[in-house]
Amino acid sequence: MTRSRFIPVCLLLAAAVAAPTPLSAQNPMQLAGAWTLNRQLSQFPTDIGFSADFLGALGPGAGPVGGGRRGGGGGGGNRGGFNGPRVVRETEADSQRISTLTDEVRNPFDHLTIAVTPTDVTITPDRAPARMLHPDGRDDTVSLGRVTSDVTTTWDAGRLVVVYKAGPGRQLRYVYSLNDNPIQLIVDVEFVERGGGDKVRRVYGPTVASDTKAAPASAPVAATAASAAPAVPAAPATREIGPIDQRPDAALKGLTKLGLVLEDLSGDAVACGLKQDALETTISKHLSDAGFRVVRYSDDDTYLYVNINTAKVSTGLCVSRYDVTIYSHAAAKLPHTESPVLVQAELLHKGGIAGGAPDAHATGVTKGIIEYVDQFSTRIRNAGK
Repeated sequence: MTRSRFIPVCLLLAAAVAAPTPLSAQNPMQLAGAWTLNRQLSQFPTDIGFSADFLGALGPGAGPVGGGRRGGGGGGGNRGGFNGPRVVRETEADSQRISTLTDEVRNPFDHLTIAVTPTDVTITPDRAPARMLHPDGRDDTVSLGRVTSDVTTTWDAGRLVVVYKAGPGRQLRYVYSLNDNPIQLIVDVEFVERGGGDKVRRVYGPTVASDTKAAPASAPVAATAASAAPAVPAAPATREIGPIDQRPDAALKGLTKLGLVLEDLSGDAVACGLKQDALETTISKHLSDAGFRVVRYSDDDTYLYVNINTAKVSTGLCVSRYDVTIYSHAAAKLPHTESPVLVQAELLHKGGIAGGAPDAHATGVTKGIIEYVDQFSTRIRNAGK
């Protein structure tokens, strides 16, 4: 064999050896166990979620479509084309369900525990209620925290297929499968909607003792390891952070002050009737009426951030994508850092689309934003009860 042919053959052989080997005939029971997310092997796209699909879903004067991905990148935009005036209406439960399911994909669970019996599968995430699924192809109703979702579960050649019904015309499809060498739980997620949807793969490995966060049970093991390996005695101590409050919206409890940051409006937004000062004043008043101390133009602490992207098309139609987010900051030691670093945490987020004639556009956008602001205020107030 010549050198030019030898090198490609070697590369192919090396790739075949290094690649995980899928189980040829998976036993459903092998999914059972405790699994820990491998962030190095998992995909983390910068922009993932359901598409806005505003031109296919909105006609003149239409209201918001909640839960879409931010911005227009990553495959978003008009996937269905404009088919004349029609409006997609989502209930508050639909909007919250879409937001919750999307957040679970954007911020995947670090730990999963799976229990399998001949009649059901129970998946217990580290920061959400356990979900008992019946893989018989019929609808189940599972709790996502403050909202529920209908879900259909089936077995497909040893793979577990779980389909959440997120909202009108939108589903979230999870496929759980196994690799044999090395042993890995593969979780493929697809946003199913008209025109296709985003996909992402997450890889989990078997949980080992050092991955668990139960401090009382792991303390003796950590002490033994430290005495046996004095070169790294401080490693276990960095994880002694005490019990974590995993109740829904626990991060909102005690929140009484909010900064307010409204991103500068574009020329198209102004031409479509939006006014920076008027919108800031309206948002601030609603927050104040809800009992918050509002600090405008401040992102030093926990703050509400509003971003509006507006386009005025040639027909005179104004279309705006708006996102409302509550951010906070915290010092945390990440798995790959040696000391705590300042990180930004997203506590709440919702996004919507509004379209219509310029003379009524500002009213529609403002109404959609204020609805989200009021919903956030209610969730914060309920978290403190």
